[in-house]
Amino acid sequence: MFHPRRTLKALLPPLVSGLALTALPAQTAQAAATLTNGGFESDGAGVASPSGWSEYGNTGASFTESGGHGGSYRLSHWSSSAYKVETYQYLSGLTNGNYKLTAWVRSSGGQKAAYIALKNCGGSEQRTDLPVSASGWIRIVVPVNVTNNQCTISINSDANAGNWINVDDLTFASGTSGLSIKGADISSLAKSEAKGGVYKYSSGTTGDAVTILKNAGMNYARLKVWVNPADGYNNKTRVLAMAKRIKAAGMKLLVDFHYSDTWADPGAQSKPSAWAGHSYSQLKTDVYNHTYDVLNALKAQGTTADMVQVGNEINGGMLWNEGSTSNWSQLAGLLNSGYDAVKAVNSSTTVALHLAKGGDLSGTRWWFDSAVSNGVKFDAIGLSYYGYWHGSLYDFQTTLDDAASRYGKPVFVAETAYPFRLDSEDAHENIIDTTGELVSGYAASTAGQTQWMKDIASIVEAVPNGRGLGVFHWEATWTAVPGNGWDPTDPSSGNGWENQALFGYDDKALSSMSWFSHR
Repeated sequence: MFHPRRTLKALLPPLVSGLALTALPAQTAQAAATLTNGGFESDGAGVASPSGWSEYGNTGASFTESGGHGGSYRLSHWSSSAYKVETYQYLSGLTNGNYKLTAWVRSSGGQKAAYIALKNCGGSEQRTDLPVSASGWIRIVVPVNVTNNQCTISINSDANAGNWINVDDLTFASGTSGLSIKGADISSLAKSEAKGGVYKYSSGTTGDAVTILKNAGMNYARLKVWVNPADGYNNKTRVLAMAKRIKAAGMKLLVDFHYSDTWADPGAQSKPSAWAGHSYSQLKTDVYNHTYDVLNALKAQGTTADMVQVGNEINGGMLWNEGSTSNWSQLAGLLNSGYDAVKAVNSSTTVALHLAKGGDLSGTRWWFDSAVSNGVKFDAIGLSYYGYWHGSLYDFQTTLDDAASRYGKPVFVAETAYPFRLDSEDAHENIIDTTGELVSGYAASTAGQTQWMKDIASIVEAVPNGRGLGVFHWEATWTAVPGNGWDPTDPSSGNGWENQALFGYDDKALSSMSWFSHR
């Protein structure tokens, strides 16, 4: 990831609910063997206690109204004053086993808490927060293991005046969900440590960054590979050394080939200097040999790559100009050279193709349709999704779901991040440093960063047919250490990203690492 500054597009204004109903006494929970009235279509609008559901708390803040996701009506929580309300349904007579609640939701954001939970099911309560989405509906899931033949579905708001949620089309059926990847890119770490970077537990005790992240729940690390970088970092030798630490910590490894000596991204895909002037035929050999060389060396030291990206954010192709998307047959040949090299080293390593188009449905379709029609081989789809650049959460979910379905491949977020503050720790201007650049509903705070990461994970978890693999945070360990700036050719360059790392300006692990504990 390396982007110029961009302006956040204004999001649509939040919807305003105009109903404020008189509080009614809480009703006795109703028991059923299956979910009743999950679409809130049984009673019409303005109903304070929809059929099959009960309420607790400020019950006047829970009601049905027009404007459903799939039908005519939805459940809403809203009040002109602060409120706390639960809308719930008790299910009994269930066969024990794994279940999954699916729901379509919208939220204004701003609440102290807004979530759907499954509780009293025999084990610990399971909950999923409602992502902030004022316009488009977002699908979320909540899995649970029922062990006592019963479960309570609970929709909760602890809200300030004017905050609202919409919930509709709930289903409760056998199934499971979860993420196999809860990862982060830590490509900056080796150079940071060499330049004096320090990493601490939240308690203030100094520790190894890899161990700190692992202990927080991280299970997958991503490392970029440059061919011959000016500073000597992120090359084969450094990746081999870091891979040993990653694997020793019990984590899996994603190797991200840039096929460049420096940053490769949508705006730059420059060939390594050693490959300059090579013919297209020679470039195919270069890609194969370089990919094979790095991966075979990893395998030889007992740290085989679990996943490989053939190219980084290759919206416009790679190894310009020969591998540009203006010449798809040549780009396909280069990508397949990388794929073949990966499989020659280890046939079970997953090969991913990575675009920075997380909220761009038409652009993602165009790219992968072109890839498929040109015979490009791949196992998984990785998308960068930064909410301040790549569209709304609705756009993101729509694109992710479509990619998984259209190409029949698992999908993951190769990169995402969010700031925990806006000011810089060094003299270099941060890439995101004003409130106007933020995503509506997500503050530049540790809580906002935590909420962002958890909501992204929830959207990936909800990809149908279990095709959502997981999420990589970018870039967890890139703190403001002198000499570890963005430009490998300039030791004095600063870091424009330290306010989006997972370690604070005091070098302590941020509480936002809690997103790694997502299911």
